[in-house]
Amino acid sequence: MKNYWEKSISFEEYLEIGKHRLANPATQQEIDYKQYYELGLQRIDRTLKKYVADEEQVKELESKNFDGKILIISEVWCGDASATVPALVKFFEGKNEVRIFLRDSDKSLISQFLTNGTESIPKVIILDKDFNVKNSWGPRPKYGKELLMKYKADPEAYTKDQFYNDLQIYYAKNRGKDAVQEILELI
Repeated sequence: MKNYWEKSISFEEYLEIGKHRLANPATQQEIDYKQYYELGLQRIDRTLKKYVADEEQVKELESKNFDGKILIISEVWCGDASATVPALVKFFEGKNEVRIFLRDSDKSLISQFLTNGTESIPKVIILDKDFNVKNSWGPRPKYGKELLMKYKADPEAYTKDQFYNDLQIYYAKNRGKDAVQEILELI
């Protein structure tokens, strides 16, 4: 894990890479994902402006005396990531170091943290101070998983568009609080 940590980037670099890929797409995927990069950057910006750490959650983190690190596997174009990654970065700011590992740059890390056989992101890896994996979380909070299961159970009655719309409304209202809480429970 230490090698992955050393290859990871800061949140600021993550944003700059996303902006650069949007303005100067270099691959077919970056061209095809243009709208997702735009949406992701807009959502990240909104979360950064609106996120306020919950005092009870801050106290809970302090009570755990967690001296480890948070490594997040992500990509700017991902809808789940754009809602949770900035909230996590802001929550842990000044407390625990958070770094981002770009999933699409090296699949060897995500292959160790698959979700039902898929490379779903974001994936949050909780590391102790010696870079041992303490736990992992992702790609979305429990409520988001429930919405996904509802869609998968009956995609004709609950369409993909309804699922995405409901998920984004949830993310906009929740502002990362559930993701932070679920991660705190794993620390």
